[in-house]
Amino acid sequence: MRAAALLLLGMPAFSQGPLIEGKPDSAVRVLIYEDLQCSDCAAFRRMMDDALLPRYSAKVAFVHRDFPLAKHAWARKAAIAARHFHETNPELGVAFRRHILASIKQTTEANFELGLAAFASGRGADPKRALAALEEKRLADLVEKDFQDGVARGVAKTPTVFVAGKPFVETFTVDEISKAIDQALADPH
Repeated sequence: MRAAALLLLGMPAFSQGPLIEGKPDSAVRVLIYEDLQCSDCAAFRRMMDDALLPRYSAKVAFVHRDFPLAKHAWARKAAIAARHFHETNPELGVAFRRHILASIKQTTEANFELGLAAFASGRGADPKRALAALEEKRLADLVEKDFQDGVARGVAKTPTVFVAGKPFVETFTVDEISKAIDQALADPH
């Protein structure tokens, strides 16, 4: 069901747009600034998978933006790898985000690339291409564009999630964000 719910806005040869889960043409957009090495982002990913996507994927666009914090040693590499997998196959992009957020405690700067290659290999993707993607300036620039967009919006911590312009920062409950989504759905203008 989640794979079926994953849709993208126009995917050219290289999808430079953000990863969108749910209904991409929805008037209600949940904008998610995330750091793939952040434990609060991992908790939000579980919230999305367990509660938000099952309830709202047919009605809401969940738009992922990369916001790797400088304090995290491998967060930027993870964001670049996520972009690579997103371009290879959007479902693989979501799978990588889920995987890396679920394995934060086991992942280190020293073993990140080994884990990246294993992830790629285990899912039928080319591990050498995945590792080479870490050096692609174009992908790094896309991550930096998301980061700068977040800075311009006042983002400083992750996750920062915007629902109809209302920010939810770091820790919040499923009830709090669901209430905001329900209000936005009731009045999407």
